[in-house]
Amino acid sequence: MSEDKRERLQRLQDEALHAASEAAIERQHARGKKTARERIDLLLDPGSFEELDRFTRHRAHGFGLENTRPWGDGVITGHGLIDGRPVCVFSQDFTVFGGSLGEVFAEKICKVMDLAERMGCPVIGINDSGGARIQEGVVSLAGYADIFHRNVRSSGVVPQISVVMGPCAGGAVYSPAITDFIFMVKETSHMFITGPDVIKTVTGEDVTFEDLGGAVTHATKSGVAHFAADDEEQCLDMVRELVSYIPQNNLDPAPYEEPDDDPERRDPALATIVPEQATKPYDMRAVVRSIVDDEHFFEVAPLYAQNIIVGFARLNGHSVGVVGNQPQALAGVLDIDASIKGARFVRFCDAFNIPLLVFEDVPGFLPGTAQEHGGIILHGAKLLYAFSEATVPKITVITRKAYGGAYDVMNSKHIGADFNAAWPTAEIAVMGAEGAVNIVFRKELAAAQENGDDPAERRTELIDEYTERFSNPYLAAERGYVDAVILPEDTRPWLIRALELSLTKRQNGPARKHGNIPL
Repeated sequence: MSEDKRERLQRLQDEALHAASEAAIERQHARGKKTARERIDLLLDPGSFEELDRFTRHRAHGFGLENTRPWGDGVITGHGLIDGRPVCVFSQDFTVFGGSLGEVFAEKICKVMDLAERMGCPVIGINDSGGARIQEGVVSLAGYADIFHRNVRSSGVVPQISVVMGPCAGGAVYSPAITDFIFMVKETSHMFITGPDVIKTVTGEDVTFEDLGGAVTHATKSGVAHFAADDEEQCLDMVRELVSYIPQNNLDPAPYEEPDDDPERRDPALATIVPEQATKPYDMRAVVRSIVDDEHFFEVAPLYAQNIIVGFARLNGHSVGVVGNQPQALAGVLDIDASIKGARFVRFCDAFNIPLLVFEDVPGFLPGTAQEHGGIILHGAKLLYAFSEATVPKITVITRKAYGGAYDVMNSKHIGADFNAAWPTAEIAVMGAEGAVNIVFRKELAAAQENGDDPAERRTELIDEYTERFSNPYLAAERGYVDAVILPEDTRPWLIRALELSLTKRQNGPARKHGNIPL
């Protein structure tokens, strides 16, 4: 190859690498944000990124665009490695056209998404865009739709992760919304359909960008964001950790790492973690950490619907998805938000062959007109549906309360759980003893009061009797609804043996196009 051609290639590569002006890069850094290439370097293993379509440029004319045609057109695409495993990635470049999406910009993203689907590897999108490129008109809108269509087509085929590191507004928000996990950064990430100015014009509400669509808002109130990081470095570290738990695609098994933790390890502290007083809370996270490898639990959506916890851990080296009621928040009841959060996580794990471990302490569904009018029947059914349709290994441990319909919903044997255990502290019943006595024996208690007897004393006797007969795990064990009643400190070795056996599980349902989950 001639020296001229070598020099031309080097010159074009240098131009492409420096498509943004120094002033634009400085403005990006002044906002506390990295550039698109800096983010890719932080996300991927050093030196592993292979860029694609570096020399693409927009084909638009008019409105001055014909005089400004930067290489790459405002988005960087390619593939690389995370801990040695391949991933595809795109990173929107706010320093070029404000990261606005045009025809070529969309084509690049679609191309790398198609590549991820064909090769069977996760796709990670870093979003930092001012929205559709107005100068390209309807072509920009078509580009968004092309991306949405691929999001849907790849759903449940390869993991899709969205990292919002700047503005993401209007129709652009629907691509992250379809993906499996959304990461945001506090103070610099914003997602909304309509901005503060439009809202103020239409409704009169005065709201800031952060309150409307910031990371904390979406992580705590809307549930749109699964993770809210303090800065971009932490955010991308969290993405790397998430990837370590999930398979490359829907045909691969969940990742395995050689464990250092003893599979026969027993934690005596579990014997006293459940308080003797049934109404006293405890931290289900502490239970999970005591059981999983190295006491490490990577929680998903920790700030939203805190009455249920979901996340990833390892058990004897195997990646598992954990779902647990959280007695520290609303006594661990299931409500609308918890049901949706749990169902979405269960369906992800089932789509990508990640076994499910369920830790149950649930007093029922949250009562009240707000819940009923908000559709708790419909939303609670989502969690039931998700557990019931899941074909991955499913294992449940009942630590304390398992009351009413919530007992059925939380991965009971009746909806397909493979192994169910209960601690001696488990209370499996239609409802709590006090409520049951008030209903079943209301006539007897009323008669006692009319006869001048002490109804409180009789109520205490009946509560003790009901507790002895029904609020224990042994009646359920007698009927095979739980496979074993185990000591809390024996939970880790019991779960590992159950998991190791169920890894070869095969379950085929009736032929159908797809079910109709109550959305």
